[in-house]
Amino acid sequence: MPEGDTVFREARALNEALAGAVLTRCDVRVPEFATVDLTGQTVLGVISRGKHLLLRAGESTIHSHLKMEGSWHRYRHGSRWQRPAFQARIVLETADWVAVGFELGILEIVPTHAEETVVGYLGPDLLGSGWTSVAAAEAAARLAADAGSPVAVALARQSNLAGLGNVYVNELCFLRGLLPTRPMTEVTDAAALVTLARRLLLANVDRLERTTTGNTRRGQQLWVYGRAGQPCRRCGTPIRRGTIGRNELEQRNSFWCPRCQT
Repeated sequence: MPEGDTVFREARALNEALAGAVLTRCDVRVPEFATVDLTGQTVLGVISRGKHLLLRAGESTIHSHLKMEGSWHRYRHGSRWQRPAFQARIVLETADWVAVGFELGILEIVPTHAEETVVGYLGPDLLGSGWTSVAAAEAAARLAADAGSPVAVALARQSNLAGLGNVYVNELCFLRGLLPTRPMTEVTDAAALVTLARRLLLANVDRLERTTTGNTRRGQQLWVYGRAGQPCRRCGTPIRRGTIGRNELEQRNSFWCPRCQT
C-alpha cells in the first residue's frame, strides 16, 4: 500500500534517473492530457509532497498520486516491462531511461508556477526537505485543531500532515495507546504523535518492507494492521477490526488492541 515513504523512494529513484536529462518521448495516456507533449524539455527534478509526486520538466509539472494500485517504474531501453502495457498512464523516455507510471490514481500536467493549486492544501510533509521545528509545531497544531474528528481520521487527513496512510495511522494509534475512534479533543499530546510519525517514516524510507515493530521478519513487521483475530504482541488479547472514516465513502479498515488502546 503506497504511503509517504513509498512515494519518497519512487521520487528519489526517478530523480536519480531523469534529472538533468532531456525527454526524447512523452506519451500521456489520459484523455484530458493526451495531446500534451513535453518532448525536448529538460527534467529539472522529481520530488514527493506527502503521497504526491511532482516531476518538473521545462515549465510544466507532471503531478501524480499512486492511490491504491499505482507505481512508477524505471527501465533501460529494450527491457521488458513488469506490468502490462494497458496499465500504463504515462511513458517518459530519455537517452538512457524509460519511466512508466502505471495505474496512477491521479495524473495531470500543470504549469510549474501553479503547482500549489494541486498540492497547496497539504499540511507539513513528514519527509520533506523543509521539515523544521516550525513545521512540526504547525502539524501538531493542525492535528489538535481537528477537534471534531477521531484520532485516526485526523492523522489520515493530509491537510493536517502529509505522508501518512492507513498502515501508519493504525500503527501510530497502537504505539500511542489510543483507540482509533478516540476524539482528538481527548488527545493531550498531538506533538508526540507528529514526532513518532516522522520517526516511523524515516526508519522505513530505505526499506522495501516497512516495519513498525523493528522486526523485519515476514509476519512480524506490524503491531496491529492486518492482524485481526491474532494475539496482540504485547498483551495477547485478540486484535479487533472495524472501519472508520470521514464519511460513508471514505471508510478505511481499522485495527486495534482493546486492552492496550483506550
